[in-house]
Amino acid sequence: MQYLPKKIQDRLDEKLALLNVRRPMPQTAVRKLREQFGLEMTYNSNAIEGNSLTLKETFLVINEGLTIKGKPLRDHLEAKSHSEALEYLYELLDSETRSTLSERLIRELNQIVMREIDKEWAGRYRTSNVFIAGADHTPPEAVLVPQLMHELMDWMRRSRKTIHTVELAALLHHRLVNVHPFFDGNGRTARLVMNVILMQAGFPLAVVLKNDRKRYYRTLQEADRGDCAPFVRFIAQAVSRSLDIYLKVLTPADKNREQFISLAELAAGSSFTAKYLNLLARSGKLEAHKEGRNWLSSQEALKRYLDGRERKR
Repeated sequence: MQYLPKKIQDRLDEKLALLNVRRPMPQTAVRKLREQFGLEMTYNSNAIEGNSLTLKETFLVINEGLTIKGKPLRDHLEAKSHSEALEYLYELLDSETRSTLSERLIRELNQIVMREIDKEWAGRYRTSNVFIAGADHTPPEAVLVPQLMHELMDWMRRSRKTIHTVELAALLHHRLVNVHPFFDGNGRTARLVMNVILMQAGFPLAVVLKNDRKRYYRTLQEADRGDCAPFVRFIAQAVSRSLDIYLKVLTPADKNREQFISLAELAAGSSFTAKYLNLLARSGKLEAHKEGRNWLSSQEALKRYLDGRERKR
């Protein structure tokens, strides 16, 4: 079953092709983008799990080695460890061998993320059953984890030839957290693992934003119940956002590049209200991405939405 509509696949592929045309990219620009996205990823991924550091505090902890008064030691350790896991990921992707995704790599990523928090179990599969507070899903029994992880890797290798990269990354993310192979750090590990798939295919780092936490968990729960389409579309929006930001930075003088504006500005030149455009953006019907709490879209995206609606009629 295909969960990512072809029109979304085609738009993602089109943006990736525009990015690929500009490869090799200027090293200074690449370094700054990596720093920006690395900080965003570390802050948001930890914040989703309850880390109390702000974006600025996360920067100070990682880059300046500062201790933030009044913030728990664990929060500091989580920021440093996640940043180190990202550095490790980039090193693997930049190396000539480009290590393929495997159970070993998944365990290594969890080990780096959790080694300062839980040295005993970092990188090791859980040996007892667990329950996830506030979730309907109960992870499988611990005795099944090694076999389920082996089956997950087999599924991934088979599916790479038949499933679009973004859909594959999203489904792998969901299936990994569904197995819940570790005592702790499963969400952070899954978001890193998802990016291994994406970045190996040339996509930039995709960040799940803290502001989208409710939708993130809601669509994950829908996937647990068998409806994976909302979660796949949610991840596709995160990927599209990263592509838009990369293209904005790398093609500043390109007059043909889409100009992203607020939904209020877009509504002013259309027959729609900003509230309705927001609904279209959140549902994935209107191509849009978030900057902070605000949705941005473009005249071209609105035209694509209207053209698609006309064809359906």
